[in-house]
Formats: sequence, C-alpha cells, structure tokens
Amino acid sequence: MATLPDGTKLPGRLFIVEGIDGSGKSTQLDLLHKWLTSLGYSVAFSEWNSSPVVRKTTKVGKKKQLLTPTSFSLIHAVDFADRYQQQIEPALKAGAIVLADRYIFTAFARDVARGVNRDWVREVYSFAAIPSVALYFRVPLDESLRRIISGRPNLKYYEAGLDLGLSDDALESYRIFQGRILREYERIAGEYNLSVVDASLPIVEQQELVREIIRPHLEGALMAESNPWRKVLATEGLSGRYLDSLARTVER
Repeated sequence: MATLPDGTKLPGRLFIVEGIDGSGKSTQLDLLHKWLTSLGYSVAFSEWNSSPVVRKTTKVGKKKQLLTPTSFSLIHAVDFADRYQQQIEPALKAGAIVLADRYIFTAFARDVARGVNRDWVREVYSFAAIPSVALYFRVPLDESLRRIISGRPNLKYYEAGLDLGLSDDALESYRIFQGRILREYERIAGEYNLSVVDASLPIVEQQELVREIIRPHLEGALMAESNPWRKVLATEGLSGRYLDSLARTVER
C-alpha cells in the first residue's frame, strides 16, 4: 500500500519510475502498465510536467528564457501538486494502482542539480504519499547520452542546462548537467531505498525484474470488474472529472 507522510495507509498501490534521460524508464513503465491491465487491475497513470495548470506559463517561460532555477522548481511543484490532488491521491484512496512516470525524486535530483537548496526542495514535496515501490533505472552517463543524442540531436535550451552557464556548447552542457543529476539520483537511491534496476540490460530482462519486484505488492489491489470505480468512489465520497472518466472507461 501507499503511505501518507503521517503514516496513514492508503488502499491503493503507487508504483513510480525514476532515472536520468535515456534510462528507458518510460518504456518499462508502459510495459508494466500493459501487464497490469492484462491481469485485470484498475490502473491510473500520471506523468511529470503534464498538468494544464502550468502548461502555458511553462511554454512562455521557456520560449523567452525567463525561468530561473527557483521558478523552474516552483512550476514543477505546482504541476505535481495539481496532479497529486486531482489524479494520484484520489485514485489511491479508491484502491487503484497508480503508475507515475517520474515522482518527487525527479525534483529532488533536477532542482538540486540546478543549484536549488536540497532541504528546501524536500520540504516543498513533503505532502506527497510514499510510494509502494520506487524503481530507479540506473544507466551509465555515456550510454544515456548516446540514446538521447541519437534520438534528438538538437537539444533544447533548458534541457541542455544552458541556462546554468556550464558550457557554451549545448552537448557539453548537457553532459555536465546530466552528470549532476545522475550524482543526485545515486544519493537519493540510498537515502530513500529505491529499487535499482540495471537499465543497461536488455528490455525484456529489465521487465522481468520489474514484475518480480512489483508482484508481491499486488494482492488486494482493485480489480477492473464491472463498474468498481463508482461504487468505491461513492463510498469514499470522492468525485472529479478525472475519476469519472476512469469510471466511464471501466464501464465500456
């Protein structure tokens, strides 16, 4: 079960993936999603930096290069808080499995790599539920760079960390920036006992390891039987367009 910071247990399961760019975590989460759905579980999904609340602000800030490390941090915090309130926590209270492509540890790693105070960032996200399983896909820096550059040779300004003045060369700046993030992730993995997956292994082998880690946590999770959402949500007194859409999906 997922756990609130005060120790309260939530009936749902929260499985999250973390890793530097090019770690392959999103691919593994997608495979996990398909597997859990095939087993009949009710699965909700949430992705980093996807809230409509901050979309316009983020777009304008990036286009005009107005974002400082602190403003970037706060925008992502607002994005997370909105998704947490509207998607993550209600689904966990309903007993569903929630899959999150990046969670609070992304902020812990990226924001600190940009120079934001480590303790301050942790305090900002102190309201968030503790995941049932937090998977960290560990990949060597050179391998992650190879994967990213082969897929998109033109790096964006903030993506490359050019705002930090690390180098005038986008690729070298990106290498330094990702190296900083990687070091923070290694620190976080020990501090928060993340489950480490070797992301240099073949995709199929990684998925086998992921399922082995996840499987013991599935007992008692909400199944996608005939319209379970509305009954459970009514019992919990929960509502919202996001959850209603999930209910309609199950009904179909």
